[in-house]
Amino acid sequence: MNYKRIANILAINLSCILLLSCKGTSHNNLLIITRVPGNFQNQEFITGESWRYVTGAQIAVLNPEKSGSIKVLSDKFYSACCPEISYDGERILFAAQQKEGDLWQIFEMEIKNLKTSRLTSLKDNCFDPVYLPSGRVAFTGYIDNDTVKSAYCLFSCKPDGSDTRQLTFGPFSSYATAVLKDGRLLTINRQLLPDKRDPMLMVLRPDGTKADIFYKGPDGTKIISRGRETADGKILFIETENGNAPEGNLISVSYNRPLHTRINLSSEIDGSFNSVLPMQSGNLLVSWRKSDSDHYSLYEFDPAEKAPGKILYDDPEYNVLDVIEAVKYERPKKLPSEVDYQVKTGLLLCQDINYMGFQSAGKDAGIKTSRIEVIGIDSTYGVVQVEGDGSFYLKVIADTPFQIRTLDDKGNVLNGPSSWIWLRPNERRGCVGCHEDPEIVPENRVSFAVRKAPVIIPVHITEVREKIVELE
Repeated sequence: MNYKRIANILAINLSCILLLSCKGTSHNNLLIITRVPGNFQNQEFITGESWRYVTGAQIAVLNPEKSGSIKVLSDKFYSACCPEISYDGERILFAAQQKEGDLWQIFEMEIKNLKTSRLTSLKDNCFDPVYLPSGRVAFTGYIDNDTVKSAYCLFSCKPDGSDTRQLTFGPFSSYATAVLKDGRLLTINRQLLPDKRDPMLMVLRPDGTKADIFYKGPDGTKIISRGRETADGKILFIETENGNAPEGNLISVSYNRPLHTRINLSSEIDGSFNSVLPMQSGNLLVSWRKSDSDHYSLYEFDPAEKAPGKILYDDPEYNVLDVIEAVKYERPKKLPSEVDYQVKTGLLLCQDINYMGFQSAGKDAGIKTSRIEVIGIDSTYGVVQVEGDGSFYLKVIADTPFQIRTLDDKGNVLNGPSSWIWLRPNERRGCVGCHEDPEIVPENRVSFAVRKAPVIIPVHITEVREKIVELE
């Protein structure tokens, strides 16, 4: 009875906030913030773990036009963060610990009545949930096995938490995921093995296929917030240049040319940003503080003026980590899936391994790759001869991470290894060359390699018994 009474009181309070927010104000929508008490210091960003699992974090609803009008939604949890709103604006996903010391799991809350349900009950920590256009939910989960070693991979599940499926397969951390309007996932990705690399933004389809680099900043920079898409085709996020004592910069890139359009919107602003959210009005909401001794507060930000403006929430006892709007928004495209779990392999075609950057290294340098080596987590998967036009065609055991490096005719390493690659069951992928600009399109020609059967990887496997498809 006490639980029901508390829930009813909270629901009534929230309804009052809703009424107040829509009456005689210029803001018709509420804001949902993540705040943390005490002295919040930026953490290390290798895995994303220490700044996603925040002690005592709270999710609260805020009416920015009513001073002090804030209600905590997550008071039944020891710590809660990473809220994401549903397309109809009626529910939020979030990550939380129910009690101190519990694993972090994924929950969903109905905003109107605060009814909460638990989606995941996995044996390791989960965080950063997002709604997918298909109706499923994606999230980051910790995994430790022989395939990827210790890593933070992306998973998806049905709305009731059933049918959990792993989406990414590599020794890296993937976190702070968002869904682009084109239906793809945009996630921070950082390689952990064999060496630790700076994080980049990676895009992939919701079934884990077609994973590729989207954006990589200057050497030494670290992306520390979820990427957010604007109505005019920009991607905004926070990036730091100074390791574990960073000042977060507000960065903008174009959706159409993310690798070549980086703009630092905060280059003339002192202080540090922690998160950014584009509003439907065209302005931005940012979490910003003036100095390390200050606390993060919530501000409006005019991208034209490139300066924090009106303060929307400021409490010296709390730091604002993130914010979302409690509004409806357009559902992104629902992309078809080529994944077929009855198929054991995927296919990879490279048109010319000698093509690097914007030109063919073989033509200008006089050195051509004659072979490639496919490398797994613990061992080599074999060496494959490259065709005369620089092409190769591989059939790779699905959901197995691998790297590629190039060799000359004497077996000396020319380039590599590449970033980690994986193929989902039945996935078909192609690349122009090696480390080529992702904006390059292939030449209109038939590669020599596809005139033969693909080479099976690992090479010691001479035959793969795929499912039999009967044509009607």
